[in-house]
Amino acid sequence: MRGRVLIDTNVLVYAYDVSEPEKQRRALDVLRGLAERETGVVSTQIMAEMFVVLTRKLSSPLSAEQAVRSLERHMRTWQVVSVTDFIVLEAARGVRDHAMSFWDAQVWATAKLNQIPVVLREDFASGSVIEGVQFENPFG
Repeated sequence: MRGRVLIDTNVLVYAYDVSEPEKQRRALDVLRGLAERETGVVSTQIMAEMFVVLTRKLSSPLSAEQAVRSLERHMRTWQVVSVTDFIVLEAARGVRDHAMSFWDAQVWATAKLNQIPVVLREDFASGSVIEGVQFENPFG
């Protein structure tokens, strides 16, 4: 994988999910590689989603304090891009033109408008490309 890569919430969360040991191992390997190459990017949306999942949806949820420390660590590790008004508008266009859910479209729009060519995401078919943004499933 070359160039910057947008890391979706599920990849980050699997690093904490002890109920999915194979995915946890794979997520940790992928994240380690991106950190070594300094190519990982996250968005403010992804960080917010991560906090919610870590504290409410894991089989063994983290405390709010643990989740805050995790967010701080990730925000020091990855480049963080903000969701802007232009991203929201582009996401709405993505819903209209590509039949994506709004939140999926917002991830796509974040990558597109920040010129990030690859999104690591479990929920899209690996290798699919939408307007120049390629989706890769690191678990499949």
